[in-house]
Amino acid sequence: MVEYAGTGERAILVYLVLGGVTEDKHDIAELCELAATAGAKCINTVTGKRQCPDPHFFVGSGKAAEIREAVCQGNAELVIFGHDILPSQERNLEAFLQCRVIDRTGLIMDIFAQRARSFEGKLQVELAQLRRLATRLVRGWTHLERQKGGIGLRGPGETQLETDRRLVAERIKRIKQQLHKVERQRHQGRQSRHKADTPVVSLVGYTNAGKSTLFNQLTDAGVITANQLFATLDTTFRRLNLPGAEPVILVDTVGFISQLPHELIVAFRATLQETSEASLLLHVIDASDPNHREKAEIVQQVLQEIGADKVPRIDIFNKIDRLKELPRLKRQENQKAKAVWVSATSGAGMELLLETIARSIRDDVIHGWLRLPPDAGRLRARLFALKAVISEQVNPLGEWLIEVQTTRKKFKQLCHSEGLEECLYSVFPDDACGKPMQFPTITCF
Repeated sequence: MVEYAGTGERAILVYLVLGGVTEDKHDIAELCELAATAGAKCINTVTGKRQCPDPHFFVGSGKAAEIREAVCQGNAELVIFGHDILPSQERNLEAFLQCRVIDRTGLIMDIFAQRARSFEGKLQVELAQLRRLATRLVRGWTHLERQKGGIGLRGPGETQLETDRRLVAERIKRIKQQLHKVERQRHQGRQSRHKADTPVVSLVGYTNAGKSTLFNQLTDAGVITANQLFATLDTTFRRLNLPGAEPVILVDTVGFISQLPHELIVAFRATLQETSEASLLLHVIDASDPNHREKAEIVQQVLQEIGADKVPRIDIFNKIDRLKELPRLKRQENQKAKAVWVSATSGAGMELLLETIARSIRDDVIHGWLRLPPDAGRLRARLFALKAVISEQVNPLGEWLIEVQTTRKKFKQLCHSEGLEECLYSVFPDDACGKPMQFPTITCF
């Protein structure tokens, strides 16, 4: 990559409206916020419209000349594009503008590199950066694409570009091995929580929606909070005590953003797996943001991409103190909680939120009896392995009468794996009416 003098803090922002759609001021404002988060000082913004990107400069020759004039007038050291541009376009623009050029993906990756604190987070960011660099090496080393020469070195050899590609590939391989070890540790932690039957509640949402502030308010964790994008990247676990229910594990995860780079989703997949395997998702939404509906749809798209869209979810509308609203709860037609309005900063609505989480966790637990025939030993063993058996009786026919209590998700998985229909009846031996017990009979296949 070509090196230029300066710190790269004075930046020109470039945003194009493509395809004839109307200008989205939210996207421009978000680009400015991303640049500020990365440490850049925005001195000018260049906007324009095109039906499709120009293959040479992305913006067209006329707009490129306008950007060059803005760079010269503002003594800018960096040009940031609000889109993803090709390596060839980036190379052409740097040669034409005589300053560094980065696109939206490069900007977000730079922010992630600054914010990563844990060993795992740093490895994940470096992996994403190296995967991106592997496709762009040619743009910085074209002058070194020659065979090594000199006495004893003439003849077939390795070009500088091939050497760099090999070094990057080796580093990617080592990082993957290190992340595999970390992933195994995470898997062991999930297995321990699974065996202990401890529900996991995960906070998700658009970046800067207030997830970490809410996490601190509920758990006193002391996680870093700031009014900026991607203030925290590392996943944090804390025990959360609930009124009238067993404690749960609350997880604070990385925030989402529109057009989240695919490289980062792949690199952070092990971390995001905590979200896909959670018992309940709390989708934190900035109620004071006029674009909160569009951002909520973006979060839904990311949840679908990581396989977490089927997990039960409650919307948490945060920052109601800015709207001068009171905490409230909205229910679905089946009386399950749908949304809660709170303020993580002032603490308003925290008791209501805790009660809502507790009720959702209790609703997720099923409790009843099963009657298993004598040849259903494997199913009985699996119930004991899940720690779902509370008590057990044997009738004169040799059948097991088993009292079961477990989560609805685990019971559905058990029925699916055993090829059974879901049948769990709440009929207990101490029936006050004195009626004979009627247990569902399950046959193991």
